[in-house]
Amino acid sequence: MKKPAIIGGAIAGSTIITIVIVVVLFLFGMGACSNYNSLVEKNNEVENAWAAVQTQYQRRADLIPNLVNTVKGAAAHEQKTLQAVTDARAKAGSINLSVENLTEENLQKFQQAQNELSSALKSLLAVSESYPNITATQNFKDLQAQLEGTENRIGTARTDYTKAVKEYNNSVMKFPSNIFAAMFGFEKKPQFAADEAAQTAPTVEF
Repeated sequence: MKKPAIIGGAIAGSTIITIVIVVVLFLFGMGACSNYNSLVEKNNEVENAWAAVQTQYQRRADLIPNLVNTVKGAAAHEQKTLQAVTDARAKAGSINLSVENLTEENLQKFQQAQNELSSALKSLLAVSESYPNITATQNFKDLQAQLEGTENRIGTARTDYTKAVKEYNNSVMKFPSNIFAAMFGFEKKPQFAADEAAQTAPTVEF
């Protein structure tokens, strides 16, 4: 006579376990969706910040040919310095680094090329100081102002990128979002290496 009660109890216990499992899976699924969406948003912020960095470096690269031509017109014999800037610009422009290819190694190559261009540009501007006939022209003054503004924009864009990557990397590394990051293939993004020379904008005041 007691069998039905036992069976009924077993069924009730099984039902409770099933409900608990469903609830746990539901909560896990909700957590996965929330964490995934958060990681996607932060990854998009990194993409946008990186695009801004590239835009500002490209803006500087676009200004350099005009600067080289302005100096060449009055100081053609400074061929070595002029060529160094042209070569450094070409090298920097040859590195097309998308956010999907942002690794420590690739970012280091990108940064090194940009640093070399900064150094060459700084040398060219220093040479120009010896030629008042260059620095006094309106074209040179305009380029000077644009370069100064661009260097400031580069610094701002890099700062924004650093902030975006920091927030993204925190999500990728911290528990419990690190579990979902590993599940969905979100990996750490690299940061610009500290470089005092790279942080110093070329002197454009005469």
